[in-house]
Order: sequence, then C-alpha cells, then structure tokens
Amino acid sequence: MKVVSADWVLPVEGDPIEGGAVAIEDGVITAVGSAAELGAGEHFADAAIVPGFVNAHTHLEYAVYAGFGDGLSFGPWIAMHVARKSRLGRADMEAIARLGAAECLRSGITTVGDLAFSGATAHACADLGLRGIVYLEVFGNDADDARRQFEEKRAYVEPVLSERVRLGVSPHAPYSTSTAVYEYAARLGLPLATHLNESRDELDWLLHGAGPWQAFGELLVDPLEESGIRSLAAAGLLGPDVVAAHCVEVDAEEIGLLARHGVSVTHCPRSNALLGCGIAPLAELRAAGLRVGVGTDGVSSVPSHDYFEELRAVISLARAREQRADALSATEALELATLGGARALGLDAGIGSLVPGKRADL
Repeated sequence: MKVVSADWVLPVEGDPIEGGAVAIEDGVITAVGSAAELGAGEHFADAAIVPGFVNAHTHLEYAVYAGFGDGLSFGPWIAMHVARKSRLGRADMEAIARLGAAECLRSGITTVGDLAFSGATAHACADLGLRGIVYLEVFGNDADDARRQFEEKRAYVEPVLSERVRLGVSPHAPYSTSTAVYEYAARLGLPLATHLNESRDELDWLLHGAGPWQAFGELLVDPLEESGIRSLAAAGLLGPDVVAAHCVEVDAEEIGLLARHGVSVTHCPRSNALLGCGIAPLAELRAAGLRVGVGTDGVSSVPSHDYFEELRAVISLARAREQRADALSATEALELATLGGARALGLDAGIGSLVPGKRADL
C-alpha cells in the first residue's frame, strides 16, 4: 500500500482535509483521511491533493494550431482548419496528439473526452497514460460513407483500446452531419459526443440557410429549419449517452429538452469567447439539473490546454454573464472540473472524486 499526503486533501465528495492523506493499493483508493491516521507516506509540502481534472471536451490532434486563424469569425475559422487537416497524415496527427496529451498531464488533467478526426488521440493516450473516451468523428450526408469513415478509424484505434482508453463516436455537428448519419452513430450503441448550438451564425444557417456561412455551403449539410437541439430531439436522438459541447445559443425550451433527455453538456468558455460565439448560460444549465463538465476545446481555438486558465475563465465569465460576484465559486468550479466532468462522460463510478473504491487519478 502507498500513502501520499499534503497540506490539504480536497476530496470533492466530502469536506477538505487539512493535513490529509490518501492510501492507494493497485491504483485504487483504499482510504482518505488525516495523515495522523494514515501516515504521511510521500508528503507534498505547500500543496493540495485533488482529483485529476477531467477535460471533458478536447481535440488533442490540434495541439500545435495555437494562434492560427485568431480573429477570424467562426465560419472562416472552420474552413481554414478543414483545409489544414487535409494536409496531415496519421503520423503527423499522432505526434501532435502526443504533445496535446503531455500538455494535459502537465496541467493536472488525467482524463479527456476527445473528439478525434483521425483517432490518433487513442494512441497518444495509450502511450502517455492518459485516461479517456476517444469519440471518432464522422461527417457528411451519407450514412454509408459515415460507416466507412468510422470503421476505418476504428480499425486504426482498436489495438490500443482498453479499460482506460475507451471508444466513442462523434457525429460532428448538425450543420456538418445529416440526421441519417446521427441515426447511424446512435445505432452503434457507443458513447456519443457532438457540437450543438455553438454560435449565432450556426443557427442562421440551420434555421434559414442565411448569414455568413452561405460562403461555406459546400462544407455543410442542408438547413434544417430548426436548431440542432430541436432537430435531434424530434428525431429521438437525444439521450443520456449524448454529450453536447458548447450549448451557447440555447433558449429555455432547448435547455428543457436537454434536461428531459438526460443529455450532458461540456462548457468551453475560453473557446466560445475567443471565437466570438458568446458565453454559455452555465447557471441555467446547472439549474435545470444537467450534468455539466468543463473542456478546453482544441488549441485551434484556445491558446493552450492550461486547465487552470480554463477554470479561471469558467468563474469570471459565469460572473460576467450573471452580473453577480457570487454567481460561481472556486469550490463549484473545482467540482465542475472533476466530478462534474466525470459525470458528464459517464465515468463517475470510477473517477472524479477522492473516495475509497475509485481510481487513484490525482
């Protein structure tokens, strides 16, 4: 048995413990308490032991893109990165994803929910010891083509899948992926992640076929005449296995639809702010009972995988939106970053807090 201790232990499920310690055996937490009870073991001075952060929405294959397209609006930014990805092979993607995984680990992130264009993130996680669900992205109008995309990527990641590195599917977004492709993805019975209601320009296209995205129509599916959330709800494609990233441009009815169907939400405040998309209604999402985690998104839209910077943005932008200094506390932000993210990804039985029986991801 190994014991680690610090000036503070913050279990998240339970009160902070001054002079706390965590006992670990075979990678599993066996006890949490005071160092006086459990022994000091390996002591970390001037430190706190917390659950490993859960970065619930990432694109690690974009880890070297920081600064490219800064200042572009959402549509031109997407078009630029679509072109950039087309010039990279799997070896490139693996090298980039390994960098992203290393940056996550350096920032205290031990689990990711990664939406992977190629699947390289699965190899990076397996190599570097990062826990994650790797959601393989599919795009387009045709379900048969989406099946071919998915099966090719699954064959590539299959050798490195494990209890720690799990498989999911990501029909990219309602503006880039048809309802038929969403239906195919749902039939796979895997964890599913997608991008929903991220920007006003997205809604202008989906509702009316109008706005700035008309210039990029060849990259998009036909307008739905309703929002992505409403469209997926009407098609019976929302449920507890669905993780919806962003949810910035949502009204009360759409929040209700997400809540009634048990959908999880990943909140990416720096990405939404830097792309000019707005600030997601975090208070309303939480009040509706939704499981909410925090994600950095890709370094294509943020400067880094620095999770402390992300949490500062979570707090400051929540307070700015609500115009209240008490709108979100540091304690609440820590919960979102750990147990909240674990719940959003459906992994909270094993991670997200420091309690006996959970994995010693800390």
